[in-house]
Amino acid sequence: MKIEILGTGCMKCKRLAKNVEIAVKELGISAEIQKVEEITAIMDRGVMLTPALIVDGELKVSGRVADVKELKEMLKR
Repeated sequence: MKIEILGTGCMKCKRLAKNVEIAVKELGISAEIQKVEEITAIMDRGVMLTPALIVDGELKVSGRVADVKELKEMLKR
């Protein structure tokens, strides 16, 4: 599983990254977590609102911080 966290490094982006790390650990799954902070790379993925979360190439969250419970539901599928 490849998880991309898109954001410029703001507090919300950091909180989303932390929540993703917790969700992956609690689920006990193997995932490659990548932080994408360069604005052109974010825009190339079609994202206009950060923080954003992409799982295996699919945009799951944009413009808000998903909590651990919600992330676990997304990652279980």
